[in-house]
Amino acid sequence: MPFRNSFFKSAFSVDNVIFGLENSTLKVLLIKRSEVPFINEWALPGDLVRVDEDLRDAPKRILKELTGLQDVYLDQVHTFGKVDRHPLGRVITVGYYSLVNMDNLKPRAASIASKVKWFDVFELESLPFDHFEILQKCIRRLQNSVREMPIGFELLPERFTLSDVQDLYEAVLNKNLDKRNFRKKFLSMGLLIDVKKYQTGVAHRPAKLYKFETSKYEEFKAKGFNFEI
Repeated sequence: MPFRNSFFKSAFSVDNVIFGLENSTLKVLLIKRSEVPFINEWALPGDLVRVDEDLRDAPKRILKELTGLQDVYLDQVHTFGKVDRHPLGRVITVGYYSLVNMDNLKPRAASIASKVKWFDVFELESLPFDHFEILQKCIRRLQNSVREMPIGFELLPERFTLSDVQDLYEAVLNKNLDKRNFRKKFLSMGLLIDVKKYQTGVAHRPAKLYKFETSKYEEFKAKGFNFEI
C-alpha cells in the first residue's frame, strides 16, 4: 500500500566502540570524520549497513575498512533509534564494542576516517550524533561483563603480571580495588597459569608472569563454575 512506502526509507548503521588498555588507562579508538555531517570531528567508527549485507557482517567490515582491525572480540550492546539522531535522515544504529590488545597494534585511517586516535574513555564529555550515549552504554555493559566473564583478558598481552590484571579491572571499573583481596580472589579460581617466567627490562623487582587458561575456564563453566569479581 502507498502509505507503507515511508516505512522502507529508514537506513541502518553500525557503530563500534573499540576499547584498549594503555598505561593502566581505559582507551577508546575514535576516527576523525572526513565527510559531512560533523566533518573533521572525532567520532566512533561506524557506517551504514549495505543493502546486500547481513547485520552480523557489518561491524567486522567497518572495523577493517576504517581502522584495519579484524578478528577482534565483538559484543552487540544496544539499538539506538531516536528519530533525530542523524541530521541527514532516519538512521537506526546498532552499537557494538570490541576489546583489543594495544601492544603492537597499529590501527590505520581509511574510507571516511582521515585520522584515528586513542582517547581516555573517562575524559570524553561529548561526541557527534548520539555517539557519547552509545559510548556510555558500552562502558556500562563492559563494566558488568568483566565482573561475570573473563573477557577483560582480551585487553592484555598473552603473558601478564597480577598487577596487570588488577590495573585492568581498576581501569574498566574506574575505581581502586584492595590488592590483597583481589589477588586472593583471582588466584583461588585456578584460571591463571604460572608460566615460570618473570618480567624483563623493568626498574623494579621483576614480577611473576601468568597466562589465562581459556580451556580450563570452558571446562569449569561446563561444570557450573561461576566467574564473579
